[in-house]
Amino acid sequence: MPALFRGPAVAAALLITALTPISATTTSAAHASSATATTTSAITTTAAETTPIGFASVNALGQNGTTGGAGGTEVTITTGAQLQDYAGRAGPFILRISGRIQISDMITVVANKTIIGLGTTAEITGGGLQLGSTTRPGNNVIIRNIKFTNADDDSISVTNKAHHVWIDHNDLSNGYDGLLDIKRESNYVTVSWNKFHNHSKTTLVGHSDTYTADIGKLKVTYHHNLFDGTDQRHPRARFGDPIHVFNNYYRNNSMYGIASTQNAGVLVEGNYFENVAHPTHVGYAESDPGRLVERNNLYINSGTPESSGTVAEPSTYYPYTLDAPSTVPAKVQAGAGTGKL
Repeated sequence: MPALFRGPAVAAALLITALTPISATTTSAAHASSATATTTSAITTTAAETTPIGFASVNALGQNGTTGGAGGTEVTITTGAQLQDYAGRAGPFILRISGRIQISDMITVVANKTIIGLGTTAEITGGGLQLGSTTRPGNNVIIRNIKFTNADDDSISVTNKAHHVWIDHNDLSNGYDGLLDIKRESNYVTVSWNKFHNHSKTTLVGHSDTYTADIGKLKVTYHHNLFDGTDQRHPRARFGDPIHVFNNYYRNNSMYGIASTQNAGVLVEGNYFENVAHPTHVGYAESDPGRLVERNNLYINSGTPESSGTVAEPSTYYPYTLDAPSTVPAKVQAGAGTGKL
């Protein structure tokens, strides 16, 4: 049974192990949370992991971590038709995106695929990638080093019970709906080192307030992402538990940073919020409240975070290293996005 914690605790730049339960509180400091950062070792997280950190690394549901198309045929993709063909083929494939690819609508990606951009110019524009359909699962998928622009729906949709997904080192902007939505019973997902910008509805976890099949699923890790001027949903969470949000850089987010609703359980730790009037919400709009614990975050020219309840401790699922929040802006700006692998 995962350990529980309640509220802020001392933590920074150390390997996390199970923590003593503590009580949730709402902090009011303008420049830091009430937790005190204590650095006990050098920062070790790098911007080019070869395997995921977080929930995508967990052995579960018959899958040992997330390996994508490892061991499969490697194919260089230069057209939308090629991408649609190989993304939908059975078996493992490593699909290397070369240059700018124009598509429309959503291309379905099925199990055991790595889709990775070559160099610094790989781009998918006009449409998006949907991981899984109602009849073909989108499990064990890796998407890295790709610029996504001007999608006519979601840029990336993790859906239909897809599990073990790693979204890493991408640049996502200017979509029609969500830049990255995780929903419909998906599970064991890591979102790391991405740059989100020029958009409003950024990243959603949970399909709707009434889609209760998501209860017990939607285990997601967000770490070292840059949310640069995006309005909202970083993420907006429903039902997922736990959702672990650590060492991300939030800058100039006009509506809010993170919202926990519909009894989702969200841990927010070691993040840096700059010019964010509402860093965290417990409940939002017509959605019922969720649970949210915040600890060891920095709030620069930002509002008071909301917190409530208890959340399962992520360290009972996987080990991770937490960087001191003061180091997050420089580290994330240097490492997030494309061309950094």
